[in-house]
Amino acid sequence: MRLLSIRLIVFLIVGMTLVSLSFSYYEAWGEKRGLRQDLERRAEILGESLAGNVETGLGKDSLQDLQRMVEHYGNREHLSGLAVYGPQADLLAVTPELASTLATVPSVMSQALRENHGVGAFQRVSGASLHIYALPLHLHDEVIGGLVIVHDAGYIRADGLRIWRQAFLRVLAYVFLIVLITLLIVRWSIAAPIARTALWMRSLRTGQVSSRQHAADLDLFRPLVQEVAAFAESLTQARSAAETEARLRDTGESQWTADRLAVHVRTRLDNGRLFVVSNRQPYVHMWRGKSVEVIVPPSGLVTAIEPVLRACDGTWVAHGNGDADLEMVDEHDRLRVPPEDPHYTLRRVWLNEAEEEGYYYGFANEGIWPLCHIAHTRPIFRAEDWKYYQAVNLKFADALLEEMKDVEKPIVLVQDYHFALLPRLIKEKRPEARVAIFWHIPWPNPEAFDISPWRREVVDGLLGADLIGFHIQSHCNNFLHTVDRVVESRVDWEHFSVRRLDHLTLVRRFPISVDFTDVQEPESAPDSYGERSALFKALGVEATFMGVGVDRVDYTKGILERFLAIERFLDKYSRYQGKFTFVQIGAPSRSHLKRYHDLMVEVEAEAARINGRFQTAKWKPIVFLNRQHNHQEIQRYYRGADVCLVTSLHDGMNLVAKEFVAARHDETGVLILSCFTGAAHELHDALQINPYDIDQTAEAIRTALEMEPEEKKLRMQRMRKTVRERNVYRWAATLIAELCELRMDASDKSTDKPRAGAAARE
Repeated sequence: MRLLSIRLIVFLIVGMTLVSLSFSYYEAWGEKRGLRQDLERRAEILGESLAGNVETGLGKDSLQDLQRMVEHYGNREHLSGLAVYGPQADLLAVTPELASTLATVPSVMSQALRENHGVGAFQRVSGASLHIYALPLHLHDEVIGGLVIVHDAGYIRADGLRIWRQAFLRVLAYVFLIVLITLLIVRWSIAAPIARTALWMRSLRTGQVSSRQHAADLDLFRPLVQEVAAFAESLTQARSAAETEARLRDTGESQWTADRLAVHVRTRLDNGRLFVVSNRQPYVHMWRGKSVEVIVPPSGLVTAIEPVLRACDGTWVAHGNGDADLEMVDEHDRLRVPPEDPHYTLRRVWLNEAEEEGYYYGFANEGIWPLCHIAHTRPIFRAEDWKYYQAVNLKFADALLEEMKDVEKPIVLVQDYHFALLPRLIKEKRPEARVAIFWHIPWPNPEAFDISPWRREVVDGLLGADLIGFHIQSHCNNFLHTVDRVVESRVDWEHFSVRRLDHLTLVRRFPISVDFTDVQEPESAPDSYGERSALFKALGVEATFMGVGVDRVDYTKGILERFLAIERFLDKYSRYQGKFTFVQIGAPSRSHLKRYHDLMVEVEAEAARINGRFQTAKWKPIVFLNRQHNHQEIQRYYRGADVCLVTSLHDGMNLVAKEFVAARHDETGVLILSCFTGAAHELHDALQINPYDIDQTAEAIRTALEMEPEEKKLRMQRMRKTVRERNVYRWAATLIAELCELRMDASDKSTDKPRAGAAARE
């Protein structure tokens, strides 16, 4: 740093001196030129003013009058004197002081008489700097002589030297001040932050601080800061992963982590490339004023799949729905993500308004969604929506095939009910590709699925996959029954596989989960009582007990039934009136669809009706928060609640139940869980209820609030152990391992038995 400061000072001194002297030279030269021009103008003006009088004197041939005249004008500022010459350049009159100087006729005088106009020049005569101006004199348009005006020009050089002297002193002052200021800047704005950053990195290397504690004020070096921050985060994650692995080995546990998943997948892929297809993208770019903001949608899928794509430099194909998405991609609609540390490619597919309306809101969410959720909402099937669904599936297939063009061992993982036709479209073009689709929602019984006019096309599209995944075994069973009913195929119930069109498809259950390691207890987080008190204060409610529900406002979530159960609970156990408040976090969902819009109105009206019955000045039974909440906000409610209600009427898994369990580091709180969720098959220590049975749900609320602390802790410990062991990374590892270990050679065609190394069922 000292050497850098010395070099910087030397460069500044030399550079500033040269620049300042150059400007000073230009300034002195300009000043000198201005003075010379001013002197020339004064000489011309004086000559013009005297010419008439001198011409009159010459005409009278009075030499004495001429001599008196030149002597009279010889005492002006910087004027050395005058001289009058005859037509033959003979000297007629001269200022005494100039007699010796003008011993010979000045050349400008001869030139002026010859050219018949005024001529001026700067000359050095006897060591003196003079300006001599000669003007011809006329009588009746005839040249009768000349007038010479001589000025002392020495003051011009003196002024130039003065300017140079001042400039030199100014340069010295500038250099001193600039060097001083630069040293202060280097010390305070560069050296000190770099020293603090070095100290921070040293502390980080020794594990004394967190990477989230930002280093220092290094805004001048923002690119460096970003790289250092990314490096620090990677170092922290690596240390955390190593500590986790060491702890797990020490305790004999086998918990899946993001790093373990990445290593596992790299081994299984064997130089293959992974391609993920989903409707929702992992990163959305939105305009915020004149700047672009990157938004990460809350999604367990992103949590599970991103480590895999990072490990193999894979590609994620998704719908680009952000208003700034188009500006961020290259000419091939690609960009590298994550933005702060790019490791894989995001390929965006563009849909127009009609395509999105027909494919997503129409066939997918007004047709397949209610069809697969037995929630007593009539599915709507329109021929136009089906056409858009086909067209969009084909558009995604084209984009995916383009990305896979030069890949020898492509592995494709398709997500959810938006792309039922995609597996068949891919396998028709790339039969050697390994293709899996995970169906995140339930699969109904075959009689219910018969409602769809395009049931055969949907099932046939899914059977193009090598592997189909569901959350629970009953959904696998329903799917195989549906296949047996609607398409010509051979269903192998022993191995849970289907052979259709000489292609084998495995059907497996892969219960999805949450990232248990991601829900870390903040160092300064209050206990559940303190968190609950703070939340009640922020909500403007005075209560003792808190219940919480976190859902999209969807008719499958049983929100209305939940509210009715709370009303029944308060009716039956009036001692809880004024003490129990239920907070419903209800994120708006698909609100421009009539069914969802009507549901939002119904939910708000029901909450208002129940509050109207029971609320007091400082308390109300239901607080409905109708807006999007981020992950950190929801975690506070999870930690502060006495009871969490998950009352879905029908659900594939419902990760809210697992998120609540993962958030309870204090091992308290009670989960009330619908038996119609996939989570109910794993979380046996929850209070499981039939959400349609209002009295049973009300009784479960009372049981949860009055449960002994020891029982609460024991139940929560067992559920947390389940969620910890069966986390989202295990889900991804099992799914991808099953897909990678499938036999894809010709021998599969000679047998109906699936060839897979991973276990079919747990």
